[in-house]
Amino acid sequence: MKLNIGGDIVKEGWKILNIQNKPGVDFIGDISNLSQFENNSIEDIYASHVFEHVTQDKIEATLQEIYRVLKKSGRFYVSVPDLDILFHAFRSTLLDIKIKKHILGMVFGGQEDKHDFHYFGYNFEILEDFLKSTGFSKIEKVKSFGLFEDTSEFKPYGFPISLNVVAEK
Repeated sequence: MKLNIGGDIVKEGWKILNIQNKPGVDFIGDISNLSQFENNSIEDIYASHVFEHVTQDKIEATLQEIYRVLKKSGRFYVSVPDLDILFHAFRSTLLDIKIKKHILGMVFGGQEDKHDFHYFGYNFEILEDFLKSTGFSKIEKVKSFGLFEDTSEFKPYGFPISLNVVAEK
């Protein structure tokens, strides 16, 4: 099984886990609690703009759960707002205030509902450190996963705002 956490795009070969019961969702649940899945039962896990919604005190436990359910050589595709890019853009004197407010929304979450808050931020160095400490190997930053057309591909101002990383168990 391949699992898209937090997604809503139905795609052949992928099951969807979402905290909200939406059309196409196969499993209701939270990225921080994968107890409904057995050890070594999932081939690939995809999480686009979900991991930043995990509270700081649950980051390591959440990664341990992801690692637990992945099969050997399974891949974790994770996309988060890239703070290096967003902070650089925010500090630019070339951007107007409207764009800077939008950037802050990408940093802190859209806050449209109780699930839409960002609790932690990442750049490659920080995310890689968390992944390594969990046991992941072959950690690679990529421009695109080529899997789903979603926020991982978002370029609102001509440049990508996402940090896309593939980590292998």
